[in-house]
Amino acid sequence: MPRESRKSMTKKIVILGTNGNCVDMLDLIDSINTQAGRTVYECIGFLDDNPTLHGKTRCGVKVLGPLSMAADLEGCRFVNGIGSPGNFFIKEQIIGKANVGDEHFESLVHPRAVISKRARIGTGAVVFENVAVTSNVTIGRHVIILPNTVVSHDVEVGDYTCITGGVCISGGTRIGRSCYLGTNSTIIGDVEIGDCSLIGMGSVVLESVGPDHIVVGNPARYLRDIRQT
Repeated sequence: MPRESRKSMTKKIVILGTNGNCVDMLDLIDSINTQAGRTVYECIGFLDDNPTLHGKTRCGVKVLGPLSMAADLEGCRFVNGIGSPGNFFIKEQIIGKANVGDEHFESLVHPRAVISKRARIGTGAVVFENVAVTSNVTIGRHVIILPNTVVSHDVEVGDYTCITGGVCISGGTRIGRSCYLGTNSTIIGDVEIGDCSLIGMGSVVLESVGPDHIVVGNPARYLRDIRQT
């Protein structure tokens, strides 16, 4: 293929957020490019609502401005890295500040992730290295799955959910929208995790969790509601 044609296939991508997961996406993009043997994506910058970051760089990539700037960046694709224990339940609203439709978001899957051909990955989802997504799994829109997580057969993961590193989700589990599954947590099969719930780090979930609940421990027990101070 002529060099000009190969270059024209490169997609300019902008990352929403500047936290750790956002920076890790630079390595994910590098891995995709290396696997393809060409520049599939060129990250041209970050967007963040913290004005003290604007104009500065993170790992050599410039923070261009606030999330609302996305609508002015013609020809760019976007991916979201925002989502922490402190804000996961408003992730949809945060992404909404960019004011660009889902058709402008990219789904990124690390080359060392294993995704069943019978699984479905939603728009704007990000899947990191050494993740296994098995048969008949449905991953919603703008879901992030961090390294070394296993999502077993027939699991459904709702939009905007954050699944952190080393999580094990057994078959048939239904996870709601805008949830947060902490590092090394384990979910038994055929239970439901309600919308906007948080599963604490290392927790072992043996029964369904109601919406807006925080559960912790082994076995996991209700701690409080997510919006309760």
